[in-house]
Amino acid sequence: MDRFTGRARLEWWANQAICLEAYTIDITDTADTTGTAGTWQATGRHAPALDSTQREGWGFLMEMDPYFSIVFPGKHSSGILVRVLEAEDSTLTLIEVPEGGWSDEQHPDLPELNPQPGRLP
Repeated sequence: MDRFTGRARLEWWANQAICLEAYTIDITDTADTTGTAGTWQATGRHAPALDSTQREGWGFLMEMDPYFSIVFPGKHSSGILVRVLEAEDSTLTLIEVPEGGWSDEQHPDLPELNPQPGRLP
């Protein structure tokens, strides 16, 4: 994926037919790391900031499964599966999940980064 700065949407899919929630984010920086792990990464923030009800829903989904699909402007379903990490200051880090997930050799210290079967939209 090319570099991108701007608005995008994170979608949390329960299955191929049901999107439970979508969140608008401002992407502030992207990096193509194809030279290393072969993935795309980005940082960003919720836009606008989440209110208390939205924050509760976000926290629930992140605890259930922190994998979202990212959709870019002008694309109805980009379908890029990303692992979302949230820092204490609410900065989001998005890491593209390689097709088939990560092997233990690529991320031996992060086995939880392997997506669960059936979660791809």
